[in-house]
Amino acid sequence: MIPSSLLAVAAALFLTIVVAACNKPTESSSAVTIEFEVTPQPVRVGPATLTLRIADASRQPVTGASIALEGIMSHAGMSPVFAHAKETEPGRYLATLDFNMAGDWTILTRITLAGGQKLERHLDVKGVRAN
Repeated sequence: MIPSSLLAVAAALFLTIVVAACNKPTESSSAVTIEFEVTPQPVRVGPATLTLRIADASRQPVTGASIALEGIMSHAGMSPVFAHAKETEPGRYLATLDFNMAGDWTILTRITLAGGQKLERHLDVKGVRAN
């Protein structure tokens, strides 16, 4: 008989492999830098403003990007939250994301540059506080 803990580990590993195999790879570019900040600080449950600054290798603003954000809670079974960032000045993008629960969040950032190149980054927001 196989111990239930071993079955759980095997199931988790299988699920990880299946999910990784189903994801379409995106290009990663170290030539593009992304800086972000969240306001208000400290971050609390409710709407928050995410400011993203995107620059190329020569530190010039990256303009004309399309940015989709998906907020993922660290607790299993929680529904993600979504937003789109809008460019407010060259290389500066703003979005409002509604953190609906206290805890740690990961913001999956999907960026399509003006030339069509696709990038994906994970941004961590730790310790969102209850109101």
